[in-house]
Amino acid sequence: MHYKIAWAIALILILLPQAVGFAAPPKVVKSMPANGDTAVDPKLKEIRITFDQPMGPDMSVVGGGESFPELQGQPRWTSPRTIVIRVRLQPNHDYWLSVNSDRFRNFKNRAGEAAEPYPIQFRTAASKGTSRDTSGDAVPAGGMPSLTPDDNRRAIDLLWSAIRDHYSYRDRLKIDWDALLQSQEATLLSSKTPKEFAGVAGKALARAEDKHIWFQIGNEVVPSYVRPSVPNANYSLLPKLVPRPKKHARAVVSGRWDDGIGYLAIASWDRKRLEGGKSIFDALADVRDTRALIIDVRANGGGDELLAREFAGCFVEKRCLYATHVYRDPNSATGFAPQQERWIEPNANHPPFEGRVAVLSGPAVMSSCESFLLMMKCAPDTVIVGATSQGSSGNPKPHDLRNGVTVLLPSWKDRTPNGEELEGVGVRPDIAVQASPDDFRLADPVLAEALAHLRNASK
Repeated sequence: MHYKIAWAIALILILLPQAVGFAAPPKVVKSMPANGDTAVDPKLKEIRITFDQPMGPDMSVVGGGESFPELQGQPRWTSPRTIVIRVRLQPNHDYWLSVNSDRFRNFKNRAGEAAEPYPIQFRTAASKGTSRDTSGDAVPAGGMPSLTPDDNRRAIDLLWSAIRDHYSYRDRLKIDWDALLQSQEATLLSSKTPKEFAGVAGKALARAEDKHIWFQIGNEVVPSYVRPSVPNANYSLLPKLVPRPKKHARAVVSGRWDDGIGYLAIASWDRKRLEGGKSIFDALADVRDTRALIIDVRANGGGDELLAREFAGCFVEKRCLYATHVYRDPNSATGFAPQQERWIEPNANHPPFEGRVAVLSGPAVMSSCESFLLMMKCAPDTVIVGATSQGSSGNPKPHDLRNGVTVLLPSWKDRTPNGEELEGVGVRPDIAVQASPDDFRLADPVLAEALAHLRNASK
């Protein structure tokens, strides 16, 4: 069946009601074409999108107007994580679609958690007969080229200056940045639009293997390095393992066992997803009377470190140094400003939790949630259980390239209290649990280890 959707919403397929669960928000880890691709073959028949975890059948493929690809039948799942959209493309044309949006969020994992919105913008290559301007360049839809080689030359110089003077992890992988940018110079210079420039630059900077580098064109994000991070958990199984589950917000679930052990899952430190923070403190109040508590952050990719600090302040007894950092400073002899310290204090606005605590962590934990792990190391009778966190924290800052593109680059090196760098290293657990993905099909070895530890500690 042929579908043509113009100047409105492109496609909304709603097949199942929303489920309540513990799920980590799904993410797109790969698309073909990739966001920002240029010179895409107009004969391409399929757009393929892959998520980081198994998905339910619901869909929200969002877009509209002349920039939305002409669909050929209904999208279909070719595996639990990959969807294929058959399309008919035109040469020399800009296309845009999005997986989910702020309003339409029907791409969900099997536990009902909506996927993060992910835009896919690409441009097809010209074919014979395509109109050209007087310089010989193909004319994009909508008029003459928006960028000139001079615009892009200046942007390349500004990008190199930003990397040289402000990128905190510039030297971490010993990349020859001169050679890298020179290898892409011709393509960058010939970019006709900011999105085309950002797409090429993003692919080049992916060599840094840094999730805290990305590009922005207005409100649109063009990622650079995308590394799938799968939690060491099966969130569709957890409602069967945790008694009396209660969902407090999109990212917070509590529960409790009959022997007095509480459970609290926090999937983000984003204030918007946590009702400004209210939901996590409401959830904590629900389990405050338990004798011990499991805090599950295995799906938490970060957010607001100050909010994480407020919450962790409910578990510490005194002021404690939990992290240090250094900012890039091109005027310093070392290239960095003097080291700064980050401290946590007891939260005077909420009663403290006085029982034992086990924090569940793993490879999907990154950024501000790694800071949370360091905060909880200051709490008495607290252990971290699971696997080493991702080791990715950059405090990215924007740099305007003056061609419609802004690049965000990490500005600091995040460190432990004793000065060890976290990037690429992560926070190690106190109790390591070795487990394969198959081990989580019918059980949760990390949760089981935490329960065993808290029960044995109380004997």
